[in-house]
Amino acid sequence: MTSSDATTRFILCGTSHAGNVGAAARAIKVMGFGDLVLVAPRHADVARKAEAVAMASGATDVLAGVRVVPSLVEALDGISFVCATAMTPRDFGPPTHAPRELFATLKNGAHGVAFVFGSERFGLSNEDVYRCHACLSIPTHPDYGSLNLAQAVQLIAYEWRQALGGFAVEPRTAKVHWADAVAVQGLLDHWQQSLVEIGFLDPQTPRKLMPRLQQLLNRAQVTEEEVHILRGVARAMAAAAAPGAAHDVVEGGSRDLD
Repeated sequence: MTSSDATTRFILCGTSHAGNVGAAARAIKVMGFGDLVLVAPRHADVARKAEAVAMASGATDVLAGVRVVPSLVEALDGISFVCATAMTPRDFGPPTHAPRELFATLKNGAHGVAFVFGSERFGLSNEDVYRCHACLSIPTHPDYGSLNLAQAVQLIAYEWRQALGGFAVEPRTAKVHWADAVAVQGLLDHWQQSLVEIGFLDPQTPRKLMPRLQQLLNRAQVTEEEVHILRGVARAMAAAAAPGAAHDVVEGGSRDLD
């Protein structure tokens, strides 16, 4: 865990649903954070309820480390920059920013940073918003901006992690071995021979069939394995067109007869 991770805190004020606490724990853990504080939740043991554990989906270490405090002030020890997350317009309070815009500069400070979220029904109180240095507004469709609490936590955690440098994306598939130009030309030669044998290509008037197939393969950027497959198709076409090759048509294709 980096120093930025250690000085990042997520604070939920007045939370009433255990499932949201568990989902929030999961949301911050997948982004590499782990400091979750609950301010005056509806149930003091909300982080230990079965629904919270189920929704945490493995982030039980975050739940186990949850602190419960009676007021926002007591949740801000070691924090020097506090961000409110509030959608409701207010006549007075800290300036409002989109997360990405603010985080681009906030990441360069030596602050302990806290992100404060209000209750499911009422959001943050004016008093709590006034304690914050900035107000974050997640850009949403102007006609519908309603986000679930855990969804909002996930978005903020993701944007903050990206601002701090993000995580590398690990490959999920095997390395691709692209066919080189020699292999592609060998495939084209093979197809040209087979197309002549099945009567599809007239070598006397080839027109632009082979250059068009060349362009098709260039766009497809075939792999070595795909070249082997296509050459196998060419062999099968030539074999089926050979004099005396008997076959009957069955569902799904043709079958050579003994």
